Amino acid sequence: MLLPFAVMALVAIGDWRAGKGVGLLPLLALGPAFASVACDVRRTGLVGVVATALCLSLGVYNDTGQFRLQVALGAIAGVTLASLVASAARMRHERQLADVRSVAEAAQRVLLRPVPRRAGPGLGVAVSYTSAVAEARIGGDLYEVVTHPGGGVRIIVGDVQGKGLEAVETAAIVLGAFREAAYDEPVLERVAARLETALARRLTGEQFVTAILAEVVGEEQIAILNCGHPAPLVLRGDGTTEFADPLQEAPPLGLTWLKPEMPKAQVVRFTAGDQILFYTDGIVECRDHGGAFYPLIDRVHLLSGPDPQAALDALRADLLRHSGKPLSDDAAMLLLRRAEAPALEPAGSLPEAL
Repeated sequence: MLLPFAVMALVAIGDWRAGKGVGLLPLLALGPAFASVACDVRRTGLVGVVATALCLSLGVYNDTGQFRLQVALGAIAGVTLASLVASAARMRHERQLADVRSVAEAAQRVLLRPVPRRAGPGLGVAVSYTSAVAEARIGGDLYEVVTHPGGGVRIIVGDVQGKGLEAVETAAIVLGAFREAAYDEPVLERVAARLETALARRLTGEQFVTAILAEVVGEEQIAILNCGHPAPLVLRGDGTTEFADPLQEAPPLGLTWLKPEMPKAQVVRFTAGDQILFYTDGIVECRDHGGAFYPLIDRVHLLSGPDPQAALDALRADLLRHSGKPLSDDAAMLLLRRAEAPALEPAGSLPEAL
């Protein structure tokens, strides 16, 4: 708000000191021009009035010729009018953008609901989502955590082919089908079959959704069913890492007609102190300005913090620093952490006698 007045003050001082032979008065039009960038219509008009008053005052004081004064006033009036139109258009665009953000936030709350920080005894969960679409909160990546009635925890992380509203609609179908099937079906293979059935009514041609379905089994295992998705990264409590590559290749959801027999879920060891990072290809395909891919395996030390969400946020911040620009693809991550086993008290210890 102060910048237009500061510019006009500098012009006024310069014109006053230079005298009537220089003619800086038309530069007072910079005031309303700057006002159109940051001020509303009313304040832009006020700046135009102030610029006109300054022009008249300086013209009389410096005895500026009538023709030059009229030219300066015409320039200020023309720029002020254009600034009023630009300010009105900018304000309208800002209101529309605020509406879009509001709708996007509402859609995100419906589609990507907040997951529980604790998904079961000793299980910590953290999620991160970064949309590649400017000013958007959601895209074609998806995740969900559901507690099974039998006491287990089921997870999905997926990536819809394509972008835009169509990808968001497909993600909504997958999430809705998963939330229903995760409660009803006894095994992951049946959950995947329900998702395939839901997508068959929606997808056309060669559209597909890559996804990972997972279920925590007991206190030492996790079952993983990979449908054409990047393999999750397992971080062991002893500091070693490994990718949970699928034993059987499975096509993405929507393309299971290529291999009608659904593969069996594989069981991976998941004990106290272990972590599993599920992610979409927007993470590993993120490039820096030199074209180098994000070195995920070299950044796993960022996930060693005591709080899973803070650790995942640190990894996301490092990803954005690596890119140095807006991501070219949506990037979703879900971190599942098994709490470390509590330390045991020494056997047979007795309190000291008084």
